[in-house]
Amino acid sequence: MKREVIRLKLEGQTSNQELMKQFGIKNESQIKTWVRWYKQGAFHRLAQPPGKQYIFGKGPDEETEIEQLRKKVAYYEMRDDLMGKANAIERTWFRKSPSK
Repeated sequence: MKREVIRLKLEGQTSNQELMKQFGIKNESQIKTWVRWYKQGAFHRLAQPPGKQYIFGKGPDEETEIEQLRKKVAYYEMRDDLMGKANAIERTWFRKSPSK
């Protein structure tokens, strides 16, 4: 759920209020926190179940190397997808801009 919220937020087409309603999130700052963790690469924090407090030093060490690599692959796939969409939007923007 967290990764889906992050993906929708980074695409920029869904407001925090819409995400809160759609996913039953009670606090807007939670979305901001997840996005911040995502941008910082703190993927082990995103893997924690809802309501579970983060315990320093207990994140990635508990996961196997394969689990960590799978999460990294998912991160890079999501990032590449978003970059492709951003590039497509940018190309259409440049085509629409008036020439001098």
